[in-house]
Amino acid sequence: NDELLEILSEAKDPLKVQPFMKKCFEAVKEVCFTERVTMYKIVSVEGEEVPLCREIDPAETGAVEKWMLEFEDVMKESMLKVTADSIVQYAQISREQWILNWPGQVVIAGSQVYWTKEVTEAIVSSGPKGLAEYGEKSNAQLNNIVNMVRGELSKLERATMSAIVTIDVHARDVVLQMAADGVSDPKDFKWLAQLRYFWEDDTVRVRMINAEAQYGFEYLGNSSRLVITP
Repeated sequence: NDELLEILSEAKDPLKVQPFMKKCFEAVKEVCFTERVTMYKIVSVEGEEVPLCREIDPAETGAVEKWMLEFEDVMKESMLKVTADSIVQYAQISREQWILNWPGQVVIAGSQVYWTKEVTEAIVSSGPKGLAEYGEKSNAQLNNIVNMVRGELSKLERATMSAIVTIDVHARDVVLQMAADGVSDPKDFKWLAQLRYFWEDDTVRVRMINAEAQYGFEYLGNSSRLVITP
């Protein structure tokens, strides 16, 4: 189409390809360039910024289709690195502060990793009683986040909080329902049927029943969530 032809015709000037980034990568509004015309940061449609783990120099390849592919690879590597760093920090500071420190997508993935880990530990340690206690902890976490939402937050922070509240409410309801159902084995179908996130082999893996997928780390921005989606 006309846009693709225009992208190819501007291959020697990456800055002129900038208006088409959103067409190629849905959540990416633009890419920030250094004075040397190397890419170093992603900016989402919502205005969220994520630094790339290494700079990309389009001049090294010259061909737009090659540095676009390189950008896609570096974007995924960057999201993996940020997610890994966030998972390390989760255990070091309060959850509320942790949520404000990272991109929305990373917050959701990292929070789900720890939710899976903590719910599994609750089932193994005390069965239904452990799940009921974890349900109380989930309620306390929700109340803390709701109090933060009522306070002073930036537009991006509020978007992240709103998304995490949606997911936390669902997670709490799942835990309390499993407690009521008397789940006492981590292999119980009621637990296996949930979408569970694991940090294994330096990446995120997602499981449900006997299905497993590796998290793709494509940048999704900081969009709102009305329902639970993977």
